[in-house]
Parts: sequence; C-alpha cells; structure tokens
Amino acid sequence: MILSLSRATLGFALMATVLAAVACGTSADNGEKAGLQVVATTVQMGALSSAVAGDDAHVTTLIGAGIDPHDFEPGPNDLKTIADADVIVRNGLGLDDWLDRTLKSAGGSATTITATDGITVRTIDGHPDPHVWQSPANDKIIVADIAKAFADADPDHASEYEANATAYEAKLDEVDQQVREIIDTIPPANRKMVTDHDAFGYFIERYGLTYVGAVIPSTTTQAESSAKDIAALEALIKKEQVKAIFSEETANPKVSKQIAADTGAKVVDTLYGDSLGEPGSGADTVDGMILSNARTIAEALK
Repeated sequence: MILSLSRATLGFALMATVLAAVACGTSADNGEKAGLQVVATTVQMGALSSAVAGDDAHVTTLIGAGIDPHDFEPGPNDLKTIADADVIVRNGLGLDDWLDRTLKSAGGSATTITATDGITVRTIDGHPDPHVWQSPANDKIIVADIAKAFADADPDHASEYEANATAYEAKLDEVDQQVREIIDTIPPANRKMVTDHDAFGYFIERYGLTYVGAVIPSTTTQAESSAKDIAALEALIKKEQVKAIFSEETANPKVSKQIAADTGAKVVDTLYGDSLGEPGSGADTVDGMILSNARTIAEALK
C-alpha cells in the first residue's frame, strides 16, 4: 500500500512537471529565444531583416502590418524587447524618431543601425522622405546594410547572412524588372498619380510615372490639407485628366472619396504605402508589396 501511494505521488509529480513545461517552456530554453536577437522598428525593416536572418537570427518587429508608423508610440512591452536586443534596425529619416527616447528608457547594449544610410534621399519642402522601401534599388542597399550589421554582431553566421542577402537582392532585381513590364502596360498619357499623402515618390521616380499631387501634401499622415489645397488639387486632377486617386490600406479614404466625387476620378484604396499586407496576403514581404502595388496601379490607370 505504501509502495502504491509512492508511485501515485510520483506519477502526479511527473505529470505536473510535464504540464508546466508545456505551458511555460522547458528549463533549457527558459522562455528565451536562441540566436541573434534583432528588433526592427517598422514592418518594412522587419521584413527585410527577416530575409537576411534566415534561421540564424530572431526578428521582432515593433510596428506590425496595418499600423500607421506616423502614429506609433512604443509601450512597456516594447521597452523590454528593445532592452533584450542584440541589434536594432531602424528606418530613420524622421519615421521612427521615438526610438531615441525609447533607447534611453529601455537601456540595453544593442547595436543600432539606420538601414537607410547610403540611400539618395528625396526631400519635400526641406524634409526627408522616409518611404525609401518603395524602390527595389533602395531595398538592396538596406539589405546589404542589415547583412553587415548581422555579420558584425554574429560572426559565426556571417556567411549565411551574406548568402541570404545576395539571394534576396537577386529577387529584388527580378521584381524591379517585373514592375517595369507591368508599368509599360499603362498608356503613357495615363501614367499620372494622385495619392492620399506623399508616400510613393521613390516608386514614381523609379518607374517613370508622373506625380500630380496628394490629398495631404506631406510625407506624413499627421498633416492636414486646407480647403484651398483641396480645391487646387481638384482643379489639377481635372486638367490632367487623372483617372484614379490612390489611397492606402492604413489611411482614411473619406477626403479622397469626396475629391473623386468632385472630379470624376475613381478611388483605389488598396495600395500599401506605410505598411505591408497581413500574412498570407501576398504583400507581406517588401518584394510582394511592390509587385502588388504595381499591379493595382496598372489596373487602375489603363
């Protein structure tokens, strides 16, 4: 009887241990992720970092898909994530300035890189345009910067990071050619774009489109248009016979719809400007987003 009770007690103890391990992780991992710990500020930097990371680094993105980075403010969980990072990849150019004060609060010893260093930056009214990811040529520079940062922080896997970067750069070259072919299907007279804010300048310049104007004439969604601005834009849309006003997944298309009603243009509200698509959308990578946008633009302007 005593033996039976002892076995029962042992059985319950073993089961409790197993359940605890399932619920909380084993003592070997202690809830911690293995490998180089990378934190990316924006969803685009996160996607490009993941393309370089492969299986050798773990990437956490602070601003996920569908979130407007212009409105983001980090929370307490973000502070811990930043404190635990080995490498932080930021966009810079004013898009994630909140990181500076967050780093002071979070502490930690991460290497922080501004992945847009080395890019020829557009300026609008004296302000840098942060939407550099809209051009595959820029993305190749970003990927190379990320690969170098990862290799410096984790030399044992430097060759893997470099190989991943090279493979993704080749994919970006393929996408670049595909986009050119897609844009070529638009009649030249129709290659005119009006957007809800000035987020597509790098794409427009890369592929020879004409920028007519924006509902919010700024690189940030936090700006506002005056009635005078809107009236001038409507007059320009009519003069240039613009076929479509492009709004973004993360933007409120209310003003765009009013302008469309006044001018006869149509609203297309499925572009990805400040964000990427949700997982499985086909626009959840930077290369996929660029292709998705190109197809949407071409379809609307034909």
